[in-house]
Amino acid sequence: MQTASKKVINGWAMYDWANSVYNLVITTTFFPIYFNAATKDHFKSDEISFLGRKFVNSALYDYAIAAAYLVIALLYPLLTSIADTRGNKKGFMQFFCYMGAIGCSALYFFNGANVEFGIFFFILAAIGYCGSLVFYNSYLPEIAAEQDRDRISARGYSFGYVGSVLLQIIGFVLVIVLPSAGLASRITFLLTGLWWLGFAQITFRVLPVSVPSIEKHTAGVFKESFSEIKKVYGQVKLMPVLKRFLRGFFFYSMGVQTVMLAATMFGSKMLGLNETKLIITVVIIQLVAIIGAWGMSRLSAVYGNLKVLMGVVILWIVICVAAYYTAVLKENGVDPEFHFYGLAIAVGLVMGGIQSLSRSTYSKLMPETKDTASFFSYYDLTEKIAIVIGIFSFGLIEELTGSMKTSVLSLIVFFAIGLIWLYSALYRQNRQKVT
Repeated sequence: MQTASKKVINGWAMYDWANSVYNLVITTTFFPIYFNAATKDHFKSDEISFLGRKFVNSALYDYAIAAAYLVIALLYPLLTSIADTRGNKKGFMQFFCYMGAIGCSALYFFNGANVEFGIFFFILAAIGYCGSLVFYNSYLPEIAAEQDRDRISARGYSFGYVGSVLLQIIGFVLVIVLPSAGLASRITFLLTGLWWLGFAQITFRVLPVSVPSIEKHTAGVFKESFSEIKKVYGQVKLMPVLKRFLRGFFFYSMGVQTVMLAATMFGSKMLGLNETKLIITVVIIQLVAIIGAWGMSRLSAVYGNLKVLMGVVILWIVICVAAYYTAVLKENGVDPEFHFYGLAIAVGLVMGGIQSLSRSTYSKLMPETKDTASFFSYYDLTEKIAIVIGIFSFGLIEELTGSMKTSVLSLIVFFAIGLIWLYSALYRQNRQKVT
């Protein structure tokens, strides 16, 4: 196949520009900081009430993310197989995009007292983000030739990092200008939804209409969908390299996504950094991640995707150890601010690289097929279940031990298991080349 026109490629990448503001503003900086501060201010404690039960506020935040990703993980196989068999991939992508944008905008009305309201729309935004992303990712093998997928995947992530940083700066200016940091955060939530909804229209105008994988429908939508799931699962089982890569991806994603989702809470609660310093830190991460995404795509062309991924996972293990000792320094009275900035630069380099390269690696390993949404549902389903387990474990360990630093250290186990499976995939790939 040939790579699509520049207009289509840039239009596809613009969805990263549109939806990455959710990932940065809602799950990484403004909302977790605001949620922690607003609930603590209302309840006069880190322990808050939700549906009649007491939770540590940061742990409840983790559980809410886990719940959202669990819901979408259960829906993925059915939704994507329907999209493939009926050819309405773009329609599903639009539906979840609008759901996520509404969820973000509604958080403007969350004030710390209405915890149930805040958690509901936070979960709605997360479901919208994840739901649209699987259909967005599945367009990659449809619009890009195999040799161009690393580069185009990196372009999407780079667009996303730039766009999200711009809105982050707008939010930061609002914090400085407005008399209330809380009001500034709430306005930023509203802007996030509008940004996501508005820029997504560029993508929806240029993305091609999908071709149904079943031309003549002889059964109902649910029967055809489950037949599609069974067919894709049967193909994955017969592809040893892809199967091993997915297992590695599952485990190292537990660590990667948990670090990304919990980093701001860690900086706030464990290291005592204020809102301004945390926002600056996240901007640093996003800018460095652009270099990471492009750098990893260049390295993969020289050394191969799996080898580069293994190197990046090793760096993630080093980061977890360094984060643990940064928290120990804080407990011993040492100011950890510059240590945290160093960690932020390291996280940015490996974050952009591992996300972009994982997506393009999967698109290379999967077979030529019309069932791109169904195949990418396995990829996204793997990631979302990993997030559920990773972030739930992170919150639970914090509640049981009373310290987030122990949770950070425990992530090394996930990275180590992922590294083993990546090595297994590489070994099998090399054996296939020999034979």
